[in-house]
Formats: sequence, structure tokens, C-alpha cells
Amino acid sequence: MSDSITAEPVRPALEAKNLYKVFGRNPKDAVARLRSGASRAEVSDAGTAAVIDASFTVAPGEIFVIMGLSGSGKSTIIRMLNGLLAPTAGDVLIGGRNVTTASPGELRTIRRESVSMVFQHFALLPHLTVLDNAAYALEIQGVGKTERRERAREILERVGLGDRAHAMPDELSGGMRQRVGIARALTAGSDILLMDEAFSALDPLIRREMQEQLVELQRELGRTIVFITHDLNEAMFLGDRIAVMRDGRIVQNGTPEEILTDPANDYVAQFVQDVDRARVLTASAVMEPPHATTPLSAGVRGALRTMRSQQTGALFAVENRRLVGVVTDRAVIRAVKSGETDLRNIVDSRPGAVPTVGPDDLLTDIVETAVEATVPLAVIDENRRLLGVIPRVTLLAALGNVPATTREMPIIQTPIDLVAEFTPLVDQAAGVPEPAAPVAAATEGSVRS
Repeated sequence: MSDSITAEPVRPALEAKNLYKVFGRNPKDAVARLRSGASRAEVSDAGTAAVIDASFTVAPGEIFVIMGLSGSGKSTIIRMLNGLLAPTAGDVLIGGRNVTTASPGELRTIRRESVSMVFQHFALLPHLTVLDNAAYALEIQGVGKTERRERAREILERVGLGDRAHAMPDELSGGMRQRVGIARALTAGSDILLMDEAFSALDPLIRREMQEQLVELQRELGRTIVFITHDLNEAMFLGDRIAVMRDGRIVQNGTPEEILTDPANDYVAQFVQDVDRARVLTASAVMEPPHATTPLSAGVRGALRTMRSQQTGALFAVENRRLVGVVTDRAVIRAVKSGETDLRNIVDSRPGAVPTVGPDDLLTDIVETAVEATVPLAVIDENRRLLGVIPRVTLLAALGNVPATTREMPIIQTPIDLVAEFTPLVDQAAGVPEPAAPVAAATEGSVRS
């Protein structure tokens, strides 16, 4: 009898189920009509439909971005997630607890223990120091002064404000104030951070710095983050997944790569057309199957036949799917002439002989390597297993948002005399008989059969 144990599925950190929010005279009637297929405009006599049938889940430790233009409903959603607004219909669950049906006491407990909010305009208390602002959530929870300040000081160090703990808010720059807001949310110890346009008021350089710091903090602390933004580049940089909203509805929910490479409709396609693809797409998103490969066990003549069938001048040599190195046509020719049969003896396995990248490397980080490479980039995992290849033409096509015109590895140009020498050797290896001597001289432009 098997003692195998089936792992239980991980419970989502947050769930939104069929959320509706209608402001106006008759919201319930508006929801009923929307469920029957009416449009947002058609129910305007009953109220303004801010959110229409929005559903999504957020996994623990995930950065989930809700993105849309002004009026799309994204800020209304985040206010329903922590109970600041009651949904007209639908449910919000945080850690399995229903926020929508919670009593006022239960809702306060959920907010105090499970959810923290980071606002666009900092919302710092002007009469408290940076340290006490960061510790304020713990003060509300009844944590002692010494402990809460110690915990707050630790988080301030993480966000780069350890030396400003005793400063007042009006002594800080905008970026520093937002760091205090983030520190306050992190110090609270809640599992979920809700961030509503948290970086929108910052200058571009400071904004980028804050985005990078948020990603770093999330990796270190593993918090679940729901981030609201109208900036697609910000969404693409931060989000593990992105929900794109339009007119109250979620029109697409997916990873940045999915949204960029497979937009759900023309609206999303127009949204993403100006995105810096090199900073979003990874090697795994654009790599192609590694056809031009040869196992070491194939030997020199096996590699020779593969070169001819693949129409390439170089092959990746693999052993048990692991990349060993690269073998070129010149090396194969010399080996055939000398009688060498062991492919391992002619494989170039020196460091740097094969340009390699990881599957999660961004295209912006591999462009320089691709430009300098004489063979396609090899995409390998931590065990050097060959996952795919990125020919230069494929990389350029991905950056230009055009389909690649080839699925083959690029041909390495060789001198004419090398081709003339190479062809008979390939024929010999493949068992092709020598052609009969021509009866008459071939005329110019004719092709020998």
C-alpha cells in the first residue's frame, strides 16, 4: 500500500470574487442588469459602475499589479480589498477570511493583523519623528515602546533611512517620505501590502529607485503586494502578474510576458506597443528549440552529417542534455582528415567558447553578448542543461516586435575553398557514391546532377 502524501494546495493570500461596485441611486438594479449583459453606459441611469465582475487571486509572496487609466476602477478595487468600500456584490477573502461579510470588529482585526496600506501622498503624521511614524502601526496594536521602536529601526535600516530615524517628516525629500510610508507598512508585520499609486508623485529617477528597492524588499521579506498604477512600464517592472482594467472590467490578467506577447484585444495591444520590450522579455520567452546539437556519442562523422542536415557550420555538443561545448566545421574537417573519431577531443569547451545565458535573464542584459557571439546564445539552467537557443535574428525580431523569419541556427560563413573541401568529406561520411565523370564539359550556368 502506498504511503504517498498529496500536498495540499497553497491557499491564496487574497481573493476577489465577482466584485461589483456601483455608485448611485439603484446599485442593486444596475448589478442585475450588468449580469444580464448590459454595458456600463446602459446602466448609467441607475448609477455609475466603477467595477464590473472583477475576479482574481493573489498568491503568497506575489506582486500583483492592477493597471489602468483614470476611471478604469483600479483604485475602487483596492479600497474594496481592505474594506474601505463595501462591494455592491461579490466577495473579498484575505487569508480565507471574508472581508465583505466581516463585522466591524473582525474587519479591524483583519486590517490590523493582515493588511497594510501605502498611500500616494505619504500620509505621515507631521508631529512624529521618522522612527515613531514607522512604529505607529505597532503602537496602535499595543506593542510596547521599546519593542516597536526596535522593530521600526530595523526596517528603516532596510529602506536606507537608519540615519534619519530622529528627523521630522518636513525635513525629508519626497522619496524619503515614501520610504517612511513603506517602512511603516513593513513594520506592522502584516502579510499583505496594498499600494495605491505609491510612486506616482515622485520624480522619475527617484521613482525608478523606489521601484527597484520595493522589488528587493519583497525578495528579502516575501510580503504579498497589490500595487495600483497607471504606468505600464512600472507595472511590467514590478508585477509577477498584471490585471489590465478598462471601464471597470479586467480585460486581461497574466504575466508581463503574456500581456506583452499575446495581448487579449486591441486595447491591450495599443497599451503595450511602446513598452521597452528588452526590460520585460526574458531569454526563456524568446528562445527556440535547440535543433543544431549533437550528442558526444555521435562521434565526428555523426556531427558531420548533422551539420549538413541542419545547414550550419557549428553544433552545440551535449551529453545527457548538458551543454559541453561547441564543435565547428573546421574542427570536424581536420578530425576526418586525421582519422579522429572521438567527438570529445575536438569540442571547444573552454570558458566563453559558448555564450550562455539563464532563462530568466532580461533581453536588455544579453544584447551585448549576442552581438559579439559567433553562434546563437545557449540558454541553460543551473545544471547546464540546454533549454533552448537564441539566434541573433530571433533576438532582433523580439526586440522589434516582428515575427522571426527563420527557425534555424544562422549559417557561419566559410571560405569557398573550405566548402569545396568539406562537401566530399560529408558525402563520404554519409555513404554517397562518387559521381561519374562528366561526358562533356558543363556550360556556364549549368548545374551538375
